[in-house]
Amino acid sequence: MAKKRGAPRPGMRRGGPKRPDNPREIHEGRMVLYGWHPVAEALRNPDRAVHRLLATENGAARLADEIGELRIAPEIVRPGEITAIVGPDAVHQGLYLEAEALAGPDFDALPADAVLLALDQITDPHNVGAIVRTAAAFGVTAIVTTARHSPAATGVMAKSASGGLEHVPLIIVRNLAAALIQLGERGFTRVGLDSEAATPLEEVAPKAPLVIVLGAEGKGLRQRTRECCDVMAKIAFTGAIQSLNVSNAAAITLYALVPRR
Repeated sequence: MAKKRGAPRPGMRRGGPKRPDNPREIHEGRMVLYGWHPVAEALRNPDRAVHRLLATENGAARLADEIGELRIAPEIVRPGEITAIVGPDAVHQGLYLEAEALAGPDFDALPADAVLLALDQITDPHNVGAIVRTAAAFGVTAIVTTARHSPAATGVMAKSASGGLEHVPLIIVRNLAAALIQLGERGFTRVGLDSEAATPLEEVAPKAPLVIVLGAEGKGLRQRTRECCDVMAKIAFTGAIQSLNVSNAAAITLYALVPRR
């Protein structure tokens, strides 16, 4: 005899998710978050509008235990029902949330001691997510990225950010060079990272506010982006390998520059 599933807790409701004919439909006007940290941090964030929460019994129980009363009642589903939506490679940990994207601040609203990261065509969602997580750890004010040639703040990227999207807003611009020029006019020190630069990172004396500009692995910063930086700097390596993953480079650069502003 099959074992019966337990009754839902108060504030929870049963329901199987309807999978759209085209899974991309769920992205229209909303973003998708899955996994413990992205979903839990989004539910803790009062500025994040949420629409639909799917959870396994274990996932819902953990949310109730660690967050308490939720802003939205979860639909209790089986793990495979979430997998059917997000795909078999997604580590959803029994949680799936549809929510509104967070609005980024205007440049005029940035504080005088702001620290920004600017991403020049970094397209890998795992890398961008890891950068967001690092930025949250170092108290970065915001991340500047372009509408094109960058991953959407959803799914894989949000999972890699491990909840960091709730703490570091994204400022989406049409043209990165124009944005860097605008930031320079507002007094930002613009530091570009380049493994071939002549200036070691430890010799850079940045003034607040600060924007650190990172390029895609392999390609690096585009020429026009370089021209919009006040200084190009490199991480001085002493070992056999002379390059790092861009998210690791971001962490080292933040550690080196932020305390010295």
